[in-house]
Amino acid sequence: MKTVKRRLLIGLGWVMVALALIGAVLPIMPTVPFLIVAAAAFARSSPELEARLMNHPHFGPHLGRWRREGAISLPAKLLAVAAMGCSMVSVLLFAGAWPWLQAGVAFVLACCALYVLTRPSPSSIAADG
Repeated sequence: MKTVKRRLLIGLGWVMVALALIGAVLPIMPTVPFLIVAAAAFARSSPELEARLMNHPHFGPHLGRWRREGAISLPAKLLAVAAMGCSMVSVLLFAGAWPWLQAGVAFVLACCALYVLTRPSPSSIAADG
């Protein structure tokens, strides 16, 4: 049974990495949140894959700050909220026939933006390390 769980977690981790890669090139999709989930899945299934994510030169520091402090840097917060705003504008432009969809997306994005904005910023000690 543990082998099945391990394989499922590794599969989930790779799916999250794939979504993060898509998010790295599409401005309307996030990257780091998918990598946070991938790191958590790999932590429970493959320490080697987790270490690769945590030691990545670009994403590793963000993942480390999240893991240590639950912190999101101010530039990342601003970028995330701006991307959510762009997503909302696209929904308003392209889903005009469905006001219920617009309202639902606006609610979800507002909740996500509020969550992101209320996360702490990294401490100066953790930001350096």
